[in-house]
Amino acid sequence: MPSRGVFLVVGLGNPGIEYQFTPHNAGFLAVDRIADQNRVAVANRRCRALTAKIQIAGREVILAKPETFMNLSGLSVSALVAEFQIDPARDLLVLYDELDLPLGVLRVRERGSAAGHNGARSISGALRSDDWARIRIGIGPDAGPEDAFRRGKDYLLTPLRKTDLATLDEILDRVARAVEVVVAKGISAAMNEFNRRENGPAE
Repeated sequence: MPSRGVFLVVGLGNPGIEYQFTPHNAGFLAVDRIADQNRVAVANRRCRALTAKIQIAGREVILAKPETFMNLSGLSVSALVAEFQIDPARDLLVLYDELDLPLGVLRVRERGSAAGHNGARSISGALRSDDWARIRIGIGPDAGPEDAFRRGKDYLLTPLRKTDLATLDEILDRVARAVEVVVAKGISAAMNEFNRRENGPAE
């Protein structure tokens, strides 16, 4: 059974208005969507993060957006874990972008390697463990080799096109629902529901 203490949901991104709607900020956008749905503002400063408090399934949930840059996310997450006495293996969920997944796809994972993601690497380093749950939000370019922009190194930090923003907007609602399932029913239930939904019977 999941514990009934505080649950911590962290979205990763880079602070600053110039990064707000870039692919690398999908985690921030997901936390903002959850906050909007719960009519709160992620505005309280603690542990080098902006935070808000909500309730999901009768449980206190802290939403957080580290104010460090992406590659230092672990500094904030480890401070939040200590502040709220969180067991990362049970009561931490991190939301972040995944270039290896197509835009419009999400994957719920109980644990795993950073797979080249600087924010995830920073968190695993600070916690000295890969044993923490995550929702990877696909932002990978669904484009042919001729679309150099979407395959270039600047793609992650360049504002998304309108059509891509519309696709991301839809997935943010699914991420928010997946977070609710993780908190209410556990990571396995969320994996069963959301990892299957993306590609249907073919997967």
